[in-house]
Amino acid sequence: MSYKQKIDDIRDELRALYKAAPEQTRGFGALSKAVKESGVLGHKEKEFVALGMALVQRCEPCIVLHVEALMKAGASREELGDVLAMAIQMSGGPGMMYAAKALACWDELAAAG
Repeated sequence: MSYKQKIDDIRDELRALYKAAPEQTRGFGALSKAVKESGVLGHKEKEFVALGMALVQRCEPCIVLHVEALMKAGASREELGDVLAMAIQMSGGPGMMYAAKALACWDELAAAG
């Protein structure tokens, strides 16, 4: 399955969750918005933090959504590489496996335009 298809499937699953637990997911959405819109770090830097955490937590759905968000935020593949290296350093072999997924996702989405 392509990463684009995975992203679409994740979004479909989240839409169903929003309908099943609207108040709770609205609350999480408000928290996410507040975190992204305040503080001294920019949006791109916050997405890099989120990606690093997704890698060490081994959350593939989180990884692909944050890779996509980083592309939209103007991140470069070189910046991604630095973050992936740091995540590998912090999480060892399992981090390396998920870092490879993040890079493959980036390359697929970049090729698709």
